[in-house]
Amino acid sequence: MNLLAKKLILKVLASAGITLNGPAPEDIQVYDQRFYKRVFLGGSLGLGESYVDGWWDVSALDTFFARLLSRDLPAWVENSPPLLLTTLINRLTNFPSWRPCHIGRAHYDIGNDLYEAMLGPTMAYSCAYWKGSRTLDEAQEAKYELACRKLGLRHGQRVLDIGCGWGGLARYAAMHYGVKVTGITVSREQERLARERCRSLDVEIRYQDYRDVRESFDHIVSIGMFEHVGYKNYSTYIDVIRRSLHNNGLCLLHTIGSLRSSTHVDPWISSYVFPDSKIPSLAQIARAVEGALVTEDLENIGADYDRTLMAWWQNFETAWPTLGQRYNERFRRMWRYYLLMCAGIFRSRREQVWQIVLSPNGVTGGYRRPVGQTERVLEREKYFV
Repeated sequence: MNLLAKKLILKVLASAGITLNGPAPEDIQVYDQRFYKRVFLGGSLGLGESYVDGWWDVSALDTFFARLLSRDLPAWVENSPPLLLTTLINRLTNFPSWRPCHIGRAHYDIGNDLYEAMLGPTMAYSCAYWKGSRTLDEAQEAKYELACRKLGLRHGQRVLDIGCGWGGLARYAAMHYGVKVTGITVSREQERLARERCRSLDVEIRYQDYRDVRESFDHIVSIGMFEHVGYKNYSTYIDVIRRSLHNNGLCLLHTIGSLRSSTHVDPWISSYVFPDSKIPSLAQIARAVEGALVTEDLENIGADYDRTLMAWWQNFETAWPTLGQRYNERFRRMWRYYLLMCAGIFRSRREQVWQIVLSPNGVTGGYRRPVGQTERVLEREKYFV
């Protein structure tokens, strides 16, 4: 069994230009021969677990995954037993959408020290917008600015931020646009730090499930939260937006997107990073939106996620001497694998990031996407006149 598994796996790697124990940064170094059987039977789960266990290594994990995912993978790679099992579970239950607070406890609550070190001052845990930006902080502020301008925020308006994280966008919008923001999260640690960061601003942070919102807002923004909703709840999510949005308001939905529709979650990501997360396809989003909202604009900024993830990884490695006093070496390998694997995924363009602007009834005269740095600054200044 192990010989057959080794032969098949090496064939897949060779097709991507990856050599066993080769000299290139993307070449795999295998230290435990059980690796081949584990990956053959376990797919992505076996690959990730064996890396964390130290059975193999690669100098440039990001390049390794970018090369590997740029190829059409054989059916046995994409239909491993763990993946088939999670697909069956998802179809029989409302998994992954019936435990809204689980993702908060399992991922976002593991330590604000980790996220502050990795994300930097903006505390933005989603794809940055690198056009015209030189640093991660500039690119994340540019993303916040882009979101505010796409919504057309005006002084005094009420904004709902679904999945507000550590309050980065809420803080930015309140400071620069004079809006009143209600941010909701299912993470107690995010709630605590977001309130602290937004203290003295017109921002309210709540520990609340999006389905429990019963108010009306001028605009709604949701960045990096839709991936946790679960495909069976996409329509419910859109219904909440429709009932909570003023008739002349806008919603900005920012989400990672898959090229193909599916109902399964990735076994390794779900087990070790984002429990029960599910990346939606454009078709799945469109079906949920159909008949409820008008799609005014769609922009793909997914190519920028590669650079964002590499910046997070560099921050994480730089901070490790301090973080290592709390987190062990196994966690370091797991987190490195997560960040660099994702960088490779977005570099290969297997996944995207969409910013979708939605309205209840259609913008009179048509929606126009904002452009121009100078125009942004001038218009922002006018809001405080």
